[in-house]
Amino acid sequence: MPAVADRGPAGWDRRIDGALTGVVELCGASSGCLYLLPEGEEVLHLTVVRGLPAEFVAPWTRVAVTAPVPVADAVRRRALVWSGSQQDFAREYPRSAVTMPYHFALAAAPVEADGVCVGALLLLWPSAHPQYLRDAERAVVTAGCAQLGELLAEAAPAVPSRPRVLPLRLAAAKLPETAGRAFAERLPGGSCAMDLNGRIVFLTDTACALLGAGPEKLLGALPWQALPWLDDPAYEDRYRAAIISREPAAFTAMRPPDRWLAFRLYPAGDGISVRITPTADGPEPVPPSRPVPVSRAGQIYQIMHLAAALTEAVSVDDVVALVAEQVLPAFGADGLALLTAEHGRLLVTGYRGYSADAMARFEDIPLKVRDTPTLRALTTGIPGFYGSSAELAEAYPDVPQVTGKQAWAVLPLITSGRPVGCLLLAYDRPHPFAADERTVLTSLAGLIAQALDRAHLYDTKNQLAHDLQQALLPHTLPAVHGLKVAAHYLPTTRGMDVGGDFYDLIRLGPKAAAAVIGDVQGHSFPAAALMGQVRTAVHAAAGASPEEVLVRTNRLLCDLDPGLFTTCLYAHLDLAAGRAYLVSAGHPPPVLRPPGGPARVLDIPPGPPMGIDPDAIYPITETAFEPGALLLLYTDGLVEAPGTDLGRAIAALAGQLDQSLSGDLDVTVRELVARARRAGRRWDDIATLLLQAGPA
Repeated sequence: MPAVADRGPAGWDRRIDGALTGVVELCGASSGCLYLLPEGEEVLHLTVVRGLPAEFVAPWTRVAVTAPVPVADAVRRRALVWSGSQQDFAREYPRSAVTMPYHFALAAAPVEADGVCVGALLLLWPSAHPQYLRDAERAVVTAGCAQLGELLAEAAPAVPSRPRVLPLRLAAAKLPETAGRAFAERLPGGSCAMDLNGRIVFLTDTACALLGAGPEKLLGALPWQALPWLDDPAYEDRYRAAIISREPAAFTAMRPPDRWLAFRLYPAGDGISVRITPTADGPEPVPPSRPVPVSRAGQIYQIMHLAAALTEAVSVDDVVALVAEQVLPAFGADGLALLTAEHGRLLVTGYRGYSADAMARFEDIPLKVRDTPTLRALTTGIPGFYGSSAELAEAYPDVPQVTGKQAWAVLPLITSGRPVGCLLLAYDRPHPFAADERTVLTSLAGLIAQALDRAHLYDTKNQLAHDLQQALLPHTLPAVHGLKVAAHYLPTTRGMDVGGDFYDLIRLGPKAAAAVIGDVQGHSFPAAALMGQVRTAVHAAAGASPEEVLVRTNRLLCDLDPGLFTTCLYAHLDLAAGRAYLVSAGHPPPVLRPPGGPARVLDIPPGPPMGIDPDAIYPITETAFEPGALLLLYTDGLVEAPGTDLGRAIAALAGQLDQSLSGDLDVTVRELVARARRAGRRWDDIATLLLQAGPA
């Protein structure tokens, strides 16, 4: 039982932080990250980081379970993922390797609680680590994941808006003792120390003299911000390489006007020691005709990651989320709005850092109006950069400034010469836009425009598929005296195609009904159309004996020869007699829970799927269906998943029905579907039909 101090949200955080720290230290890793997978979501959220600056992991603060990255693979496979070298990492994860071109070893493992995946653990080792994972290290990782799973099962913490970075041991207040300082001063050249965030926490007088700045300017600062001549992404990249690979790194830089300095970086678990010495030689000078890039290395990595991620974004919501997650931290912006041009008007598609009231001012503006920065950028194709409210007021004196922002980048989104929208970046403080930053943002807008255009096409097709699916499924189920019914349909998240799962309830008389559930092969519009034909055929034949209903429907499908087969389960419910008569055309067997339980899977001899053999016969099975009994019909999406034994999954469904049982049938059905989602079974549509016999 946890101590009193460890109860409550703060206490749980301390225990989780301690568990993560223990895993990192016991297995000799240089850094570790804990991701959470909230119930009902398919996105991993970075929650705790140890041993790395938050900036390094910014591109991976939210990771879709379907993404091609190690933590997502670990969750999908429910197994440890290992990458022992940079070559292995680049081969398995080329998109991530572009933004992490360093030497390191990596392990990712799922964190499970009560058999459900609730997160993932990511660990990095220095480049000196062997290319294989030692047995002792694997045991530590496995035990650590189990401990984290137990903690998360006790009280799942809320997902933070930003990952929690565990404090580093080295801090500016902990300077060396007098003897240590004297020793460092006696060494040739200058010495300084940086924490893992890149901030200078100690430097000698000699280092100050070589750098040309005093301790009041340098202590606590990032070198590339305090010293303009070190403001080059190549230098920051050497620091990143040293932190991640734990290998020494070096570079040469010129302190104006003509003094070359050699920097040697020696990383450790709590920071970097730097030796600075004068040198006579430096790299070849950059030709004057070629501009020297001054964009931050972090921005470059963010942009590369965004460019790769946008190729996989399928919906408009995906594009909005990716742009918000990557662009805002990369450029230090505080607000973002994505506006799209539709039917001659400018509409708000998504935003971050603005209030809903502020966004209402941007909504539904006719494109013929050109007296605002967004509309002018969209209609002319020329981006607008306003580093202060004064600059904006000078350009647009009639535009009210009511959002409280102080600087803006207004980027037109144009693809194939056609405007599709506008991206607005905003800052809470004045922000001068350097020439290279304007260039990068303008190029980035082109990538976003292409992704947004593709996403609009996807959403249009997806909406059409959804509308067709809903039109073919019953809007309401008929009321039958003595029978309670709950139905639920959940389309797959695998793609945009419409599915062929269906269900129906047919009233046959005052005390009789027919329940049917089925699955047409494939995910396509022809599958959906065939599904509609099957439902119509079953309706037309309902009232005949159960086996005859499937025989007639099967003959019709064979005559139509659609090239697709259909599985189906048909149940004739005689509520007056308390009996059910069932026939199956290759469909998963139903689950019956008699009054008082327990639930069991019914043994229904199946006939072949419909649409294959016109002379097929379908055996009938009779069972009791007394008042209080429950009958669960479902499609295979509820139980089927890659790597899962279908027979065992169906057998487990009976126990899940007992556990999920509620006085409300709708709640019971949704809990069954939620269990399947938590277990990762989202590779197919899920249709469920739950029936309960009541007093006749």
